[in-house]
Amino acid sequence: MEMIEEILSSFLKSFITLFVIMDPFGGLPAFISVTKGMSNKERIKNADRAIIVASLLLFAFLFFGVNIFSLFNISISSFMIAGGIILMVIGVLYTLGISLHDKDVKREGDVASVPIGTPLLTGPGVITSTIILVNTYGILIPFFAAAATLLVSWYIYRSSDRIYKFIGHPGANILSRVMGIILTAIAVEFIKGGISVYLV
Repeated sequence: MEMIEEILSSFLKSFITLFVIMDPFGGLPAFISVTKGMSNKERIKNADRAIIVASLLLFAFLFFGVNIFSLFNISISSFMIAGGIILMVIGVLYTLGISLHDKDVKREGDVASVPIGTPLLTGPGVITSTIILVNTYGILIPFFAAAATLLVSWYIYRSSDRIYKFIGHPGANILSRVMGIILTAIAVEFIKGGISVYLV
């Protein structure tokens, strides 16, 4: 009985940790923004792609995290800086009201894998936390916690159409610009975190 309680407690801690850092609700305005003007079917397809990309990255680092960084001689601090730069560029575009829907993106039909799948859902924070959770609890508990987090996120993004209809075009534009500022701030924190490791 105590073992079951301990497993459940570890699972809840892992799930809450990943869910808070992944923050699918916080990323929802960005998803609505990059899929603005799409049909519900296209939006759902992009939600599926975003979660698939996030899942592949998350589970890759869950199982092979330390080895992947060692193989390419990349530190987590370098990943944080790179992810921060990408987020900053996207954040500036959102803030200035510059659309990501160029012809090439529309023709490809996938505008959510980046930046939604990564770095917003599975970014440096989630990757770092996943590696720490694996070191703390082993593989299984973080695996199921990650699967549960991704499942909840998938449901949230697939339901974005109802939210989009509620806020309308003006609301989406406002959220897009506000999200741009937030993304830029998050990007600065990622870059600062990565640089601070080199300075220590």
